[in-house]
Amino acid sequence: MRHSRVINHLGRTSSHRKAMLANMATSLILHKRITTTTAKAKALRTYVEPLITKSKDDSTHSRRLVFSYLKDKEAVAVLFREISPKISERPGGYTRILKTGNRIGDNADMCILELVDYNEGMLGGGEAAKTKTTRRRKSSKKKEEGAVAETKAPKTPKAAKAEQPEATAEKTEGADADSAAEEK
Repeated sequence: MRHSRVINHLGRTSSHRKAMLANMATSLILHKRITTTTAKAKALRTYVEPLITKSKDDSTHSRRLVFSYLKDKEAVAVLFREISPKISERPGGYTRILKTGNRIGDNADMCILELVDYNEGMLGGGEAAKTKTTRRRKSSKKKEEGAVAETKAPKTPKAAKAEQPEATAEKTEGADADSAAEEK
């Protein structure tokens, strides 16, 4: 029976599992998003979220504690320099798991594990949300105003460029007529 056995061993020895989680945590910190299996993502979440919490206190002791887990100076520097100020107000839940389906080779459940504050699409940093509109017919007044506005609209730069060759052609014809008149 597996009563109170909460650690997913992921089919690996203790040293292999620790090394794998350290490497995956480093990749997550550096790239802000990784694609992995759902089981590994859930194990990594319990590994990396306490490290992110420790990064809120930027002291030598907390840096050494985080380095003892990650074993990568660059990842520790990025965590304390970039990620920590961005998540300082968040009380927890620094990662998000987005399930993407099954892997083709072995049908394993795949997902994307990402840092919550770095997904611009979910934060709304990209495009503004579209306003909800109802489908209605335009009134005849609006149609007439639209037609009048189109006729009064200034010419676009493309239309202006299209008319320029005609103007230059007239100039060259006039120049040819002047040179022909001078010859006579």
